[in-house]
Amino acid sequence: MAIAQRLSRYHAFVRLMSKYGGLAAGDVENAKGDPADPGPLQFASDLEALGPTFIKLGQFLSSRADLLPPAYVDALARLQDNVAPFPFAEAMAIVEEDLDVRRSKVFREIDQTPIAAASLGQVYRAVLRDGREVAVKVQRPGVRERVAADLDALSDVAALLARLGRVSESVDLPQLLEEFRRTLAAEVDYRQEAHNLRSLAESLRRFTLIVVPLPVDDLSGARVLTMAYVPGVRISSVGRVEWTEIDGARLANTLFRAYLQQVLVDGCFHADPHPGNILLTPEHRLGLIDLGMVGRLAAPMQDKLFRLLLAIADGRGDEAATIIIGFGQRRETFDEPRIRRTVMDIVGQHRQLSARELRVGRVMLDMVRNGSQCGLRMAPELALLGKTLVQLEEIGRILDPDFDVTASMRRNAVGLMRRRTLTAMTPARAFSSALELRDFTVNLPARANQIFDALARNDFRVKIELIDHGSIIDGLQKVANRIALALVLAAALLGASMLMRVPTAFSILGYPGLAVLLFLAAAGGGAWMAWTIVTGDVRRPRVR
Repeated sequence: MAIAQRLSRYHAFVRLMSKYGGLAAGDVENAKGDPADPGPLQFASDLEALGPTFIKLGQFLSSRADLLPPAYVDALARLQDNVAPFPFAEAMAIVEEDLDVRRSKVFREIDQTPIAAASLGQVYRAVLRDGREVAVKVQRPGVRERVAADLDALSDVAALLARLGRVSESVDLPQLLEEFRRTLAAEVDYRQEAHNLRSLAESLRRFTLIVVPLPVDDLSGARVLTMAYVPGVRISSVGRVEWTEIDGARLANTLFRAYLQQVLVDGCFHADPHPGNILLTPEHRLGLIDLGMVGRLAAPMQDKLFRLLLAIADGRGDEAATIIIGFGQRRETFDEPRIRRTVMDIVGQHRQLSARELRVGRVMLDMVRNGSQCGLRMAPELALLGKTLVQLEEIGRILDPDFDVTASMRRNAVGLMRRRTLTAMTPARAFSSALELRDFTVNLPARANQIFDALARNDFRVKIELIDHGSIIDGLQKVANRIALALVLAAALLGASMLMRVPTAFSILGYPGLAVLLFLAAAGGGAWMAWTIVTGDVRRPRVR
């Protein structure tokens, strides 16, 4: 029976990937031209029907705007992760096994009905023996084994389809699947989510209007996560009457500043801020929950992102294009003039909108998608950040319909730069810089003496490494040969003009014969040289 089920899933994977494999990198011709193709919503439904691994795959692909058309990205971003809960007794068995303790020794009470159920686990509200109210997240039975089997099968089928040419050549499918494997491995290990909660709580400790539930380390493991309970309702469920009693503008600005802090200063951000993951507490604060998916940014990328966001906000399209090009790896099909025109058009179109209508996240996703189509292999972090900003802007407008993203960005730019500078000036970095300065100061006199001694001995050498030096030498030799031939032809013309005044018995058309022959030889040599230049240099395609 197990073999039959595995073969059935292999068959389902093959049908899914052969049907939608051509969607990568914006190739939507099959989707538009095939009447049997039901479109983006059916794609999301097909993934959902295949189980938790593919639900997570859809959510992962929704963060890769450089790989899929906009309609498919939007459909996958709305992919629901709500499934029927598994029995309470199984959940408690996992709790006792993972924590190695009887639940009666830990919990004073625990609700038997979960407050949330998803494809990988479900959450229960409980009260500890010391009276603390907590939320207990329990992983589904056997989900790790099923995810591992699905990933192995998916990798085998993807390799087969890649060999058969059923996926786009612009997509590195093995690398994409490896990236998804790492992302999913972090989500099924609740210890990683506990670490993310602690990091985010530390990062946002000065934002008093934002609540991040801290984990209870003694009661958390690989399959069970116990954390502080955050009371509240999803912000999308708050009624209009209640919003009239809440300072939504202040909450929206605080949330946006908190994300700028995460992205541009700390380099680690909550990458899934959809309305279901943000709660409004009874104290009118915002609770951030479900940190299974986070994005991480290196310091050089943070600097580029800061400049890119400001360039988009100020409508500087050429600067935005330069930054986008710096983010990607150039493929053989890279077309720099096209990507520059495209990015400038995107920024220019959005510049015509009012500040409140500007969607920075959507602009970033459009630039990432077009960069991929113009021959750039874009950094996946950029697409993930664009998707996060799109969700964040949606949240901001739920909190405050008049929320101005660009104005908030400009207001906080100076403060962010100051915090980035202070973050960089840590004692460890200062000590490292001091050591480097010491090494430079100590070694400078000796190295300067070596340089001056080499100059005095006339033994100073500069080593230059050339790429493809053979073709460079051949080119220099051709130049030298043409210069030598040009000098010979010039000498022949000069000699012919001088011989015109010397009377000789041999003549052609009444002119000295030798002079005429020299003129004809020089003319023929010049014509041959011009022909070789036209056919060999001008018509040769330039290598970029």
